[in-house]
Amino acid sequence: MTTDTAAAQAGQHVAAADWAALAGELDAYGCALTPQLLTPGECRDIAGLYERPELFRNTIDMARHRFGSGQYRYFSHALPEQIAGLRAAFYPRLLTIARDWATRLGRPAPWPDSLEEWLEMCHEAGQSRSAQILLRYGAGDWNALHRDVFGEMLFPLQVVIGLDEYGTDYTGGEFLLVEQRPRAQSRGTSTVLRQGHGLIFTTRDRPVAGKRGWSAGAMRHGVSTVRSGRRHALGLVFHDAA
Repeated sequence: MTTDTAAAQAGQHVAAADWAALAGELDAYGCALTPQLLTPGECRDIAGLYERPELFRNTIDMARHRFGSGQYRYFSHALPEQIAGLRAAFYPRLLTIARDWATRLGRPAPWPDSLEEWLEMCHEAGQSRSAQILLRYGAGDWNALHRDVFGEMLFPLQVVIGLDEYGTDYTGGEFLLVEQRPRAQSRGTSTVLRQGHGLIFTTRDRPVAGKRGWSAGAMRHGVSTVRSGRRHALGLVFHDAA
């Protein structure tokens, strides 16, 4: 299968998802699991890109920066076709949800119909570095709770895709999402990333209905400690970094 064909098939899987159900889960929990987007072989191929440093602009050691433990690499703008295809397929679907959330929260919705135009806006604002990431965790590694906010230009949703088989290639390493609720204890959600499946989640917050209307429920995400094996994940972010 050529990379163009693989990218087209992944885009078809994105389009075929039940987007009404996904939007409902995002409203309720701030995250939603997609159907399978990639085959096990495609997942292995993408995970294997980690060994090709020429594809990346930077490597981050999480322990060095006190982000947790493990490592990830930022792709350059010359994304592999399949990854670029997935990102392009997700954008218009997520855009509808992003605009709805902005309306409920009374915020501007600056995102144009075209991903390319939105990225040009990011670059004009000084956010010109690729934020697409390939993550690698080994036994004992983890990721601290955080937000992927790189400047004023922000897209409110992002996607992470599991590349290894939970329970076989690794154990532990669940995706964590913690909501800071006003005047209440925080609420946590733990999700197993199944191989080839994506998890859509909020970048910063989600609309929460209250007695006085909508408010923003602040959320952070991370990864629990990997107990054994090696875990890879692909992160798709829809704004670029400063």
